[in-house]
Amino acid sequence: MDNQPLEELPEQGQDSQPKTNLFRRMMNGLARLGLGETALRFGTNFLSILVILGVVWLMQFLYQGTIQVGTSNLPAGTGTTSPPDASPLLPEPISAPLEGIARKAKLNTIIPSRPRIDVTTYTVQIGDSLFTIAEKFNLDPRTILWGNYDTLKDQPNLIQPEQVLIILPVDGTYYQWQGSESLTSIARYFGVEAEVILDSPANHLDPDTIDDLERPDIPAGTWLVIPGGVRQFTSWSAPAALVLADPSVGVWGPGLCAGITYVQVGYGTFIYPTVEHWLSGTPYLPDLGHYAVDFAGAEGNAVYAVDAGTVVYSGWNTWGYGNLVIIDHGNGWESRYAHLSQINVGCGQSVGQGDMVGLVGMTGGTSTGPHLHFELVNATYGRVNPLNFLPAP
Repeated sequence: MDNQPLEELPEQGQDSQPKTNLFRRMMNGLARLGLGETALRFGTNFLSILVILGVVWLMQFLYQGTIQVGTSNLPAGTGTTSPPDASPLLPEPISAPLEGIARKAKLNTIIPSRPRIDVTTYTVQIGDSLFTIAEKFNLDPRTILWGNYDTLKDQPNLIQPEQVLIILPVDGTYYQWQGSESLTSIARYFGVEAEVILDSPANHLDPDTIDDLERPDIPAGTWLVIPGGVRQFTSWSAPAALVLADPSVGVWGPGLCAGITYVQVGYGTFIYPTVEHWLSGTPYLPDLGHYAVDFAGAEGNAVYAVDAGTVVYSGWNTWGYGNLVIIDHGNGWESRYAHLSQINVGCGQSVGQGDMVGLVGMTGGTSTGPHLHFELVNATYGRVNPLNFLPAP
């Protein structure tokens, strides 16, 4: 019995007909090779690993099937339910990823404008003009001129980079108190009521301390904002007594020609003074004291006499024109060419229609780039809009 091979023993629980068991055959083979004990150890370890993996899988399955109630986790199906309004400790899963508040990136952010109360200053930048500065501060362009007479002399073309301009908080004028005026008369001069000046926050006046409007206690030298005030513009022209001896000249300066007794008579019709016929800078705006048109042009472009005549001004002008040429046409008309980079004609010289009198430039304190400041003056109607008398472009 002890020497009977394992494969010849009948299997328990089976019929008498012998069957070969693959497992027993393998074990017998390993036993013959002396590996029976090693195989047994290996099988035991393998089964242990399978049991551990099974336990891990079972725990994971049970964890997914639990229901959280308050602070306890109970297996699903135990019959214990949480109250309808109970809040779980952990938030429910969110299908979409969490995102912040969406906000579009804007290169130009518009900040709501707030009322300005006090007078401020602004440093002129390259490319600024009277109009761009006024638009920047939501003011009438005249207010920029009226607030800066000492700097601009009521001349838009005197604006230049690095100037520090006074910016009023509201449209109106700026007045320096002399010390002996009547506030009522000053208000009347600028077309407003005295109370408007008193109540302006920019003036920092206490109406309760000013009982007498005829003799208000305002220190001499105090600058007052006149909200809504207006005044007349000063003229670029010289006093009449200085120019009556010269034919038709209305501008005073170092380039004024003296002693001219003969003026060549022109045709009475005009041509364009430059090769460019479109405007750049300030148009004809008498309300702003700009009785001219600014023709675009590159520095060095030719400037032509619009009609035949005689040169009565040739040289520098300190009142905003820069290098200036004035031609008297002998028929009641006078033409003016300002901001020239070069002057090609001299005093008393006769010129024909279309002769070159100079070159386009930007002399005289302008910051808007090279252009020709051009005026037409009539003895009867004064300084007119040149575009009304030039041919259609």
